[in-house]
Amino acid sequence: MDEFSFIRSVQPAYYKQSSLIKGISDDAAVIRPSGGDVVTAVDTMVEDVHFSRKTMQPHHIGHRVLAANLSDLAAMGSIPAYYMVSITIPSDWSEEELIELYAGMDDLAALYRMDLIGGDTVSGRELSVTVTVMGMVAKGKARYRSAAVPGDVLFVTGTLGDSRGGLEWLLNEKNNSSSDQAFLIDRHRKPWPRVSFAESLSALQRVALNDVSDGIANEANEIAESSGVDIHIAKDMVPFSSELKNTFPDQYQDWMLSGGEDFELLGAVPLSDWTLVQENAEAAGIQITKIGDVDEVSGDSPRVFIKESDQIAILKKSGYTHLKGKG
Repeated sequence: MDEFSFIRSVQPAYYKQSSLIKGISDDAAVIRPSGGDVVTAVDTMVEDVHFSRKTMQPHHIGHRVLAANLSDLAAMGSIPAYYMVSITIPSDWSEEELIELYAGMDDLAALYRMDLIGGDTVSGRELSVTVTVMGMVAKGKARYRSAAVPGDVLFVTGTLGDSRGGLEWLLNEKNNSSSDQAFLIDRHRKPWPRVSFAESLSALQRVALNDVSDGIANEANEIAESSGVDIHIAKDMVPFSSELKNTFPDQYQDWMLSGGEDFELLGAVPLSDWTLVQENAEAAGIQITKIGDVDEVSGDSPRVFIKESDQIAILKKSGYTHLKGKG
C-alpha cells in the first residue's frame, strides 16, 4: 500500500468536533476555537525503547501511545478534541498490523469524540509513532503543576506500580498467568487516562495536577519545584493493588513510588476542597487517596520528604524509563 492509499484507509468517515473547519485531505487542518484556550501535547514511542511486540499487540500500542498524550491533557484539565499521527514504518510491519495500531488509537479516541485530523508517514528502520493531541479548556482554567501552596492536600488517583508489574511479568515471559497477573498486564497494555475526573474539577478555583508517567517520586518533585514548596508523603498511604503485592512482594513498594507509566494523576488542592474532590472521584468510579500534604520550603530549595514509621527521608527523582531500566 502506498502512502496515499494508507492515509485514505485511516481517514475518518466523518468528524465529530464542531470547531473543525478542515480535516484530512489538504495540506493542513483548520480549527476555529470558540472562546476557550487550546492545550496541546506531543509524545513519541519507539519500538524496543517504549514498547515491544513481545509484550504488546499493535492494538495495545495504538491505545497506549494515545493514552499517554490524553493523560497529559487530563493533567492540564482540558477536554480532548483532536489528534495527529506521524509514523515511521519499517518493512517488517504488515498493512494489517498498521491498521490495527490505528484502530487502537481510534477506539480510545472515540470515547472522547476526538477527531484524527492529520499526520505523516515515512519509511524507516524501526517503528516510531508520534502523536500530537489538542484539547480545549475554558479560558484561564488550564491546570498547572505550579499551583500548589502550603496547606494543600496531596492526592493520587488509582493504584501505583501496576504498569511496571505488568511489564516485568511480560518481559520475563512467565506462563500460567493468574487473574492477578492478567490485571497487571492489562494495566500496562491499556492504561485509562483520568480525563473525566480531571474535567470534573473544573469548578475548583485552584488545583495543581501532574500525570504519573515517570512515578510519583518524579512527579511530586516536579510539583514541589514548580510551586516552590515542600511536599510530605506518608509511605503507608501510597496506594498499591493487591495484585501487585501478591505477584511482586519484594518489589511492589519501590514500584509504587517509581514504577512509572501508570498514567494516574497526582494533585494538590486546598483542604477545603478535598471533600468535593473525593465526591467527584467516586462519581467517576475511580479510587482516590490522600498521600500527604504541601508545606512551606524548609531548606534552601523545594524538596519532597517521605515518612515511613518514624523515619523521614528525602524522596529524590527516580523513575522507570521505558524498557531501559531505572534512571
